Amino acid sequence: MTSSIATTTIDCGNAFQLSEWWKQVIGYVDLADDPNEPGHEECLIRSEETGQQLLFIEVPDAKQVKNRIHLDLRPTDRTRDEEVERLRGLGARQLADHRDIRGDGTGWVVLADPEGNEFCVLRSDAERAASTASPAS
Repeated sequence: MTSSIATTTIDCGNAFQLSEWWKQVIGYVDLADDPNEPGHEECLIRSEETGQQLLFIEVPDAKQVKNRIHLDLRPTDRTRDEEVERLRGLGARQLADHRDIRGDGTGWVVLADPEGNEFCVLRSDAERAASTASPAS
């Protein structure tokens, strides 16, 4: 017998604002019977496709060190680099660029959300498939 992950929880200073930001990033939505509103101390968003949930809970402590757990995002309809630029336009801050960590452009970019929580942007499935199909890769 094993366990499954019911919800991924993110501690934050403003649950509503951060849940709204992440909805723009990953396309999740509020629960139909429990919409998030300004002032809510807990805001839950979910994927309409998979049911995966992210719960934002307000805590009194400010973020102080690197996350021990973070999200890796894989773009679904654009390249990694296009997604990095889109997210920077939404207010993400770039922390590290590992696109050439192996010298072949297959790496990732580390960003932070508006409250400083780190996450990575990987190459899209289409980019990964194209690199395995070409003989130079």
